[in-house]
Amino acid sequence: MTTATTTLQHLAEIANARTVNPPSAPMPVSFIGLDSSNLEPGGLFAALPGTRVHGATYAFDSAAGAILTDEAGLAIIQQTVDRRPVLVVEDVRAILGRVAAEVYGHPSQSFMLLGITGTSGKTTTTYLLEKGLSAAGCKVGLIGTTGTKIMGRDVATELTTPEAPMLQRLFAQMRDEGVTHVVMEVSSHALMLGRVAGADFDIAGFTNLSQDHLDFHPSMEDYFQAKALFFSPESELRAKRSVICVDDEWGLRMAALAADPVTVGTTTGADITAELVSIDDQGSQRIRLDAADTYEFTLPMPGAFNVANAALAAAMAQTAGVDLRAFLGGLEQAAVPGRMERIDEGQPFVAVVDYAHKPAAIGAVLATLRGQVEGRIGVVVGAGGDRDTSKRPLMGAEAARGADFVVVTDDNPRTEDPASIRAAVLQGARGAGTDATIEEVGPRGEAIDAVVAWAQPGDAVIVVGKGHEVGQLVGTQKLHFDDREEMRRAIRERGVRA
Repeated sequence: MTTATTTLQHLAEIANARTVNPPSAPMPVSFIGLDSSNLEPGGLFAALPGTRVHGATYAFDSAAGAILTDEAGLAIIQQTVDRRPVLVVEDVRAILGRVAAEVYGHPSQSFMLLGITGTSGKTTTTYLLEKGLSAAGCKVGLIGTTGTKIMGRDVATELTTPEAPMLQRLFAQMRDEGVTHVVMEVSSHALMLGRVAGADFDIAGFTNLSQDHLDFHPSMEDYFQAKALFFSPESELRAKRSVICVDDEWGLRMAALAADPVTVGTTTGADITAELVSIDDQGSQRIRLDAADTYEFTLPMPGAFNVANAALAAAMAQTAGVDLRAFLGGLEQAAVPGRMERIDEGQPFVAVVDYAHKPAAIGAVLATLRGQVEGRIGVVVGAGGDRDTSKRPLMGAEAARGADFVVVTDDNPRTEDPASIRAAVLQGARGAGTDATIEEVGPRGEAIDAVVAWAQPGDAVIVVGKGHEVGQLVGTQKLHFDDREEMRRAIRERGVRA
């Protein structure tokens, strides 16, 4: 990825940019980035407006050969002695994806790109796709909440959907390493903020929609319309083909909006349907899939929602032209970090960690556990700070409806007062009108201790909210914290054995 495929002059044409301090000769550009401190010499620094400070403030000290910014950024740069070329546009984000794709030679056109959007199930579906595609002989890249992988090798990234320059750079790396299929989560933020602009999606998949991110979206309708950018025939971000789960009303709406979608679901009426045949004692599910042919396979993951996730993954694979029998064989080996992940230290009760951090997701995982054990259900639940506040009491209410014992604790409080976040969750739990016992334990480790101490043989306990995460955001610090480690510690310290 060191050879330039374009010039600054060509990028100015693509972006319809005004060039200030234009270079006297064609200027090659082989790198673009948003981090002024991590730019290769000669690269293009994209200086965006921020919530606190404009990125152009840091342009002078960067190694960039040129700068892409807006009029406000140009004004900041012109206050210095910097005389490097500047491409000036009205809205940097609006053109950033296309520019980044051009810098790296449109890498997503070199492989099949499959994107998953929706509220719940994105991560699980991408993992199922990765496992199944690999089993079918594909060379797979994965981008999502739990990180990025290239043919099984971890690659460090931060956002669910990386910013456009990093995303296109990852695509280029995957192309150069011979990847044939890339599966990725596509968040509503990524669609609204242009992170996936310039990406050439072959297939878009839709899981479901429920309340989340209403700190970013003013309403559920706005949230839906953001997702619809991935499917609408009028959208520049749409994929070539659409595969849509129609198990909820939002999926039905999305299918009606999309052009010639493949529909999938766990009820009749969809093009491809999945039906639960049986569940074993460990929660593995035997599933019958009716696609072009009828198949049966075992998914080693509990939950009705995972039947739908597996069906969506299979439908996307079939749409991609992959051998479905080989694909489904791969699903039989699937596991997703922090998603209904069992913790087994020999204890006589079920212990689970899950990422559920939305009301509907909490209700779904508790219903799954209720169907697996004859005893009681205990849950540790909290809500994140600096995020959608309206879902907090709804999360508490779902916990109280689905569990017998609810421990309200801290999640990632960030810069908010943890006690006020807990109060909102507690309000919902206590107002649910159930017989659940409800306790408040602020420190998350102590809350896990409490639910483990409560559990008796035959019960099930679950910690929801953080799943695979190995840090807790308190103030501006990220402290090491892993629910799975803490659950194992609490069980060992209690000293219970089957």
